[in-house]
Amino acid sequence: MGIFDWKHWLVLLLVVLVLFGGKRLKCLGNDLGESIRSLRRSLAAEPQAEDKGEVSPVEAARIQDRARS
Repeated sequence: MGIFDWKHWLVLLLVVLVLFGGKRLKCLGNDLGESIRSLRRSLAAEPQAEDKGEVSPVEAARIQDRARS
C-alpha cells in the first residue's frame, strides 16, 4: 500500500472521468495524438532539406548577420 497503489489510480481515474467526461477526454487524446504525429512529420522532413544543401531561413539569417559584422 502506498500512494501508487492500483486502487488509488482507479479512484483518480473515476474522478477525472466524472469531471471531464468521456467525450472530452477522447477529444484530448485525439488532439494529443495528432500533434505528436505532426511533430514527427516535421522532424522527419527537416533533415531531408539539409541533405539537399538547402539552408533554413533561420540559418540564412544567421549567415547574413555574420556577414554584416
